[in-house]
Amino acid sequence: MLTVVYYALMLLLGFVVYRHGQKLLKQGFRDENDEITKPPMGPVSFVVCGAIACVLLFGVLRALVQGQIECVGKGCAGQVYTLAENAGRFWGNVFFLVWCVLALGYGMYVSFKIWSKD
Repeated sequence: MLTVVYYALMLLLGFVVYRHGQKLLKQGFRDENDEITKPPMGPVSFVVCGAIACVLLFGVLRALVQGQIECVGKGCAGQVYTLAENAGRFWGNVFFLVWCVLALGYGMYVSFKIWSKD
């Protein structure tokens, strides 16, 4: 039951992030206070988020190829979950990493679209 709640909350958080990004994109060049629309991240944050997303994506791809992933948390540091022995925890960690990559990528996409408006 706890796993279902975890996945539901992650999907709900993803929906909230998506709706916020869509609101920023539909807002236009200026907001309701006649100020220029600000993207969710600046240039330095854009590069840092891109680097973090690449590292996490590499971790996901490595986990899918090797069939094992290190635990993504403080309580289980150093543990390795394999697809054969701990399939539920393996896919839970892969889901979390994929969610992080998608959230960072979407934030970068929204920032780039706002910057490139003319």
